[in-house]
Amino acid sequence: MQHYLDHHATTPLAQEVELAMAPLWRHGFGNPASVEHSRGLAAADRIDTARGQVAKALGAEAREVVFTSGATEANNMAVLGAARFRRRHENRNHVIVFAAEHSCVLGAARALGDEGFRITELPITSEGFADLDALAEALSDRTALVCLMLANNEVGTLQPMRAVTELAHAAGAWVHSDAAQAVGKVPVDVRTLDVDLLSLSGHKLYGPMGVGALFVRRRPRVRLEPLVHGGGQERGFRAGTLPLPLIVGLGEAVALTQRSLASEAQAHSALRDTLLSELADSAIPFVINGSMKQRLPGNVSLSFPTLSRDTLFAALADAGVAASSGSACSSHDVAPSHVLTAMGVPAQLAQQTLRIGLGRGSSLADIRALLSALSFASQRAV
Repeated sequence: MQHYLDHHATTPLAQEVELAMAPLWRHGFGNPASVEHSRGLAAADRIDTARGQVAKALGAEAREVVFTSGATEANNMAVLGAARFRRRHENRNHVIVFAAEHSCVLGAARALGDEGFRITELPITSEGFADLDALAEALSDRTALVCLMLANNEVGTLQPMRAVTELAHAAGAWVHSDAAQAVGKVPVDVRTLDVDLLSLSGHKLYGPMGVGALFVRRRPRVRLEPLVHGGGQERGFRAGTLPLPLIVGLGEAVALTQRSLASEAQAHSALRDTLLSELADSAIPFVINGSMKQRLPGNVSLSFPTLSRDTLFAALADAGVAASSGSACSSHDVAPSHVLTAMGVPAQLAQQTLRIGLGRGSSLADIRALLSALSFASQRAV
């Protein structure tokens, strides 16, 4: 039996989502752009339903939702598209990102730097929060975009997004938030947050891989330079035939999370607290990375000063516990986590870190298995 504690990397496909998608692989072959016949119209209707489901969860209008292949594409579309549009039409050539952003956001910003944009990478605090004083100082009338993820994918920190949008908007800058880890785990309302662009991904919330969405605000209007050309799909932001089964699956997955948001958050918080309480009672030294006050309910990032990375993950493998050291997008990299480094965690300790991602189906048995593996690793290290 495997004890899966890596829900930040990906989540299992919900049975309801699988059932909603299943008939469409064979029978839902209508192209939603083919509005001249019934199959195309039926497909378009299913797309509209899914768009409405995503919009409702975000507090957005349906026409503000643009479907993508996932959060990585949505993030690139937002960062590259917004910056290029604003430089071309408004002479704004400055982009601000924070040091703990997902690698795809940092990569997109650095690509803009190669195009002549001025890129400012701002620090975060030791608890993982955006440095608001640094942001206020960095903003100018040339700033096109500020990027800050709503919930950090490694340490789970929930950012003060409204304070960020107030500062940015006062300078005329737009704000993009990568919310792939937040949607489906905590309430996310784009009007309350006052963001201009927001990304999400299906496989982070019990939906299918290969699909995501980008919220693009209509009023005041946000415009993007498209990354994919060739058709008028998705308000002209992204050309290409829409993948009907995946989009239907995304809509169903998002709708499901909204029905159980509070109960799942409570259950995951309780399991996390049990883990931390029993760890504190053990003889295993550990450090919690990130704030415990503003954090995803199912996240905890732990560093173990006395356990080497090899010893730690060997013990987890032997116990059938699936967990990770950090972002799945950079887990192959032997360098320490850029998020932990930005928080001031020493490089060696950052290598001895475990990211626990609780999710739907996580149980006390999983926590017990993890604690047993950690105890075994600690004994082996003596």
